[in-house]
Amino acid sequence: MSSFRNHVQLIGNIGSELTIPDLESGKKLVRFSLATNEYYRNGKGQKVESTDWHNIVAWGKTAEIIEKYASKGSEIGVIGKLRSRTYEGHDGNQRYVTEVVADEVLLLGSKTNGNATPKASSQKSNEKDGQQEEDTAKNGGKGSDKDSTAENGKGNVKKS
Repeated sequence: MSSFRNHVQLIGNIGSELTIPDLESGKKLVRFSLATNEYYRNGKGQKVESTDWHNIVAWGKTAEIIEKYASKGSEIGVIGKLRSRTYEGHDGNQRYVTEVVADEVLLLGSKTNGNATPKASSQKSNEKDGQQEEDTAKNGGKGSDKDSTAENGKGNVKKS
């Protein structure tokens, strides 16, 4: 039952270029937006498309796989957990953001969508859980990830 706590599964298309800041620790970090679509029929019977946008963060081996095999427009599946954090914006105001921290990634689609076809096996990083990261405001302009998106030591990937 504990696997249902703070568990997110999404399938969608990468909607932005990957943001890959250079961290002083040398660890790999990838950020991107993911668009998920839902289709339904309204009261008049017309097909309606609804798109939701999600901020995704991946660390370690998972980030390396995304960087190597995915790009804007690629269809991927993400399994992870929600994290909320705050940071100070350029204007000095405090900002709040909720992100999905990816534990596993499923590469979907074809080469034409930006996904490569080599098979990737499940890989795990040997990093310690709960390890804190440096302030990505210096490195990626996104603010501090110190307590909320520290690398969780997982780097799993599945290839369909």
